[in-house]
Amino acid sequence: MKVSLINPPYLPLYSRAQRSPAVTRSGTLYYPLWLAHAGALLEESGCLVTMIDAPARGLDEAATLDEAAAGDPMLAVIDTSTPSIHNDLRFAAQVRERLPDCFVAATGTHVTALPEEALDQCPELDVVVVGEYDETVRDLAAALERGADLSAVPGLALRGADGKVVTTGPREPIADLDALPFVSAFYRRHLVPAHYFNPNSLYPMLTLVTSRGCPHSCSFCLYPQTTMGRRLRTRSPENVVEELKYIKRHFPEVRGLFFEDDTFTLGEKRVTALCEAILDAGIDIPWTANARADVSTELLQLMKRAGCRQVCVGFESGAPASLAFIEKKLDTVRMHRFVRDARKTGILVHGCFIVGFPGETNHDLERTYRLAAALRPDTAQFYPVMVYPGTTAYEHYRSEGLLETEDYARWLDETGQHNCVISTGSVNGTQLVAFCNQARRRFYLRPRYLLYKAWQTLTDPGEAVRNFKALKTFVRYLFRG
Repeated sequence: MKVSLINPPYLPLYSRAQRSPAVTRSGTLYYPLWLAHAGALLEESGCLVTMIDAPARGLDEAATLDEAAAGDPMLAVIDTSTPSIHNDLRFAAQVRERLPDCFVAATGTHVTALPEEALDQCPELDVVVVGEYDETVRDLAAALERGADLSAVPGLALRGADGKVVTTGPREPIADLDALPFVSAFYRRHLVPAHYFNPNSLYPMLTLVTSRGCPHSCSFCLYPQTTMGRRLRTRSPENVVEELKYIKRHFPEVRGLFFEDDTFTLGEKRVTALCEAILDAGIDIPWTANARADVSTELLQLMKRAGCRQVCVGFESGAPASLAFIEKKLDTVRMHRFVRDARKTGILVHGCFIVGFPGETNHDLERTYRLAAALRPDTAQFYPVMVYPGTTAYEHYRSEGLLETEDYARWLDETGQHNCVISTGSVNGTQLVAFCNQARRRFYLRPRYLLYKAWQTLTDPGEAVRNFKALKTFVRYLFRG
């Protein structure tokens, strides 16, 4: 069975797989992580897989279609996202036109949230794969090869005999993550690490996950509410370490890892066991992970010894009412303590700050900037809250009349960067974007920060490479309005 997995062309360096898909100011480009996981499972089941990551390779529509056609697939699986959905469905129609005998499927957070809308808008699309899709895509391929009834494959939305959209029932989340093949082995066969960049990791880097799902209830967080679910599922420390050994053997050029778990630090016993296993195995690859600002000092110290060089933390807001609205369940006192502990440990902190929550005033926005300046993370990002179909935040803004448009293309501006499609009730989207631009300048152009970054670049060669690569694309945005 021949299967083509396609991260379709859109804007140059459009990072579709990240939680807020966009063209980023830092030049970040995510691995197509979930397509790659599905591809690894397809190959394990005996399928012949081609992987086309058009944004990473700079392919346009014609070149992508030519490469897909050359593989002569029976099944094409097309990744989607909210801001690019019109483009993605149009591309799916082009695949059908070019390959009339190919079964065309769409995956991703957006079509998971709105499968009927996607199928209605794109008659050429055969099926939407809903939710976590590794096993669903594998079973879909097997059913197509056998000519079996697709209604027996859970996790699908498709047209019934009367033309109306029906679903085949939910698929249970994958319980045994250790049973999945290593995604890094799929990367080795199909992708080029130098194509991908995350300024929070040393370059070149690989992206892995040690868990799926997140039990925390942050109302805007995309993956737990659409594809991965709220239940935490974890890989064993032994399984993760075996993949790290594989990476050491087969990726000599890789200098960093990014653990892209929704929250890597969930479960102190689990993280402790994983770090100890990394130390016992003598693995010395520096890594970055997503974390909450509630990690104990002892665990931070262990993480540092096991190779953690940076954590990415959603501090979100300096306004208590906003933290309550998103159900963050952390206060600024705990945030300050966390950053102090991380700094003493030698772990860098990348801070994420969001404005635009319901009811926020200009005073609340300024409180968020002051929090960022007081915390003094190594790097910071400021952006208006991005709400996506399938999240409770999206439904709240929509029901309260705070969603300024439902044209998904407007989730991005004309350059492909994050736009703002919401208001707080007193601050509109244009004002929120202007505030974020101003906050970014204020944070990064502080004399103390500039001196700190200059010293870091001069004294740490690894950080120097990262800093120069990020600066090359980022600096021009500091002076924009």
